[in-house]
Amino acid sequence: MILLSRATMKTRSILLASALMLSACGNPNSSKAQDGVFAESNRVTPESAGAMKSSFAPVVRTAAPAVVNISARTVQRVQADPFFQFFGGGIPQARVAESVGSGVIVRADGIVVTNNHVIEGAQAIKVVLNDRREFPATVVLADARSDIAVLRLENVGERLPTLPIDDSEQQQVGDLVLAIGNPFGVGQTVTNGIISALNRTETGISDSGSFIQTDAAINPGNSGGALVDMDGDLIGINTAIFSRSGSSAGVGFAVPAAMVKRVVDSAVGGAESVVRPWLGVKGDTVSGDIARSLGLERPQGVVVTELYANGPGARAGLREGDVITAVDGQEVNDQGGLNYRVGTRNPNDEVEVGILRDGRPQTLRARVQVLPGDADTDRAMVVEQGAFSGAQVLALNPALADRLGGDPFARGVIVTGVSGRGYAARVGIRRGDVIQTINGRAATAVGDLQRAQPGSEIVINRGGRLLTGRI
Repeated sequence: MILLSRATMKTRSILLASALMLSACGNPNSSKAQDGVFAESNRVTPESAGAMKSSFAPVVRTAAPAVVNISARTVQRVQADPFFQFFGGGIPQARVAESVGSGVIVRADGIVVTNNHVIEGAQAIKVVLNDRREFPATVVLADARSDIAVLRLENVGERLPTLPIDDSEQQQVGDLVLAIGNPFGVGQTVTNGIISALNRTETGISDSGSFIQTDAAINPGNSGGALVDMDGDLIGINTAIFSRSGSSAGVGFAVPAAMVKRVVDSAVGGAESVVRPWLGVKGDTVSGDIARSLGLERPQGVVVTELYANGPGARAGLREGDVITAVDGQEVNDQGGLNYRVGTRNPNDEVEVGILRDGRPQTLRARVQVLPGDADTDRAMVVEQGAFSGAQVLALNPALADRLGGDPFARGVIVTGVSGRGYAARVGIRRGDVIQTINGRAATAVGDLQRAQPGSEIVINRGGRLLTGRI
């Protein structure tokens, strides 16, 4: 029986009894499989579909040396047995947990990219190369939102094999691909398949992700491994699977190389986090009904429902009711796809926005910007008295809302913590609640909560549900 220590991520259900599973960790026991030894060969990369049928070996020979195994060790504190606790011996014990994933060397000086969930919370990280050399590694940058982390190998004394990142986004559905990684900790393994779909956004993995879907077998332990095209280039980092059993069902997802490169560039550039610009646009997917109401030939694009005042989209000339169909020539059909396309750009980059206005196509140019506002949560204030006493609160702004995983257009005051001794805790205020109105007036500042008294009528947004009552 194979035990998975960190193999799954719970998300919303997409199909009957289907679960989205992070393919992060395999068996932490070391494998006796012989990795990293390739016979000398005079074969070259195939140049035709006919040549491809003979062997993938030339591509594997080029790509596999840059794919690594990653072992992440965490120390967890666990409570002692209740029997001993009863007799005063309940001292928490330390338990070492180890998980196994994959990674890709993208710079010859020892920069490795993997999934954030492979190394999250790790106190020690060991990277094993294809030729069995081992290096300790440190985290340079971890971006939970894209599920990409960048590591630096220590004590690297020579140039290492690398995989070039192909962020040109020229892939097509049906292209042949290879998935290379360390499934179940058995050792480096190569599987093949095709690109099943592109620009998958409604996956539940990320609100700003647009994934490559493949039927190449991806299993627990493959997370962080390479999705490689027939040129031997890295086109994605394998991240998640849909599966009922926990093993490959032929529906795997990879973070596209454009986002991988964005995170890597941020890391090697010295950034502490990935700064994602925005267009300042909120919209709905164009359904069949919306398409008919707008006189469109078919459902396509994102219809603009709200523009941030003086934001990049508004300054570019976008209007409510416009249908955004593409960004820099890449089709978008929902808010997640729009967020992804803009999020892979650098702040102040100019992008081409393709729109339909009154049924006629137009192209606008917008300069994307960082989200306005202060995202620092350390400035939260504790309400000392009144109806919200004991609540730690912050006034929302686009940057803060985005950092907290919310809607940048959200307005109100968010509760970032609740003390058990205050009035707010007694009446059921929770962390994450967004106070929208108090006695019929919009709550926009911390002072609005400080002045509120017991008996006030409030409207709370709690996880997308609006709750109305008296506090």
